[in-house]
Amino acid sequence: MTELESITWPPAPIRTERLVLREPEDRDRAAAIELLASPEVGTYLGGPKPRDELEREMPGAPSRRPGRFIVDLDGAMIGQATLYRETGHIRQAAGRTELGYLFLPQAWGHGYAAEACAAALDWFAGALPGEPVVLATQTANVRSMRLAAKLGFTEVERFEEWGAEQWFGMWSPATLSD
Repeated sequence: MTELESITWPPAPIRTERLVLREPEDRDRAAAIELLASPEVGTYLGGPKPRDELEREMPGAPSRRPGRFIVDLDGAMIGQATLYRETGHIRQAAGRTELGYLFLPQAWGHGYAAEACAAALDWFAGALPGEPVVLATQTANVRSMRLAAKLGFTEVERFEEWGAEQWFGMWSPATLSD
């Protein structure tokens, strides 16, 4: 398996019709804290993180690490899309690259998550041809389930974890071109 960390990072900003995917900057701090402290965003993630804790943990820009894209609309952060090599928070994803996404509630319902995640997956397919990507979400998270289907993820299995049914799917660029 190719290591995600071996990719030259950061790539040039990725531009879509309405969005820019870029590395985190200092100006993203307030929006990143709002994102992680949001009760709506935390609904299927074990709840929001305490704002004061986030303020202490994030003195500047959100962490810059390979695979983390800030999703920017008209110069402001509205969310993030991540492609990280998973280390085992979910047994099924261990050692695989997992797609993650979080968007501010005011950005929901406009297609931004689909647009940003599709662009991140396209970038990933170009950077690591043939590498599959996995995604896990609670089945109760209807929006996330719809997004997974729209992006071309196929169900591999369902399982119980953290007191809820989880959905685990896989995306492969080879599958899409067949």
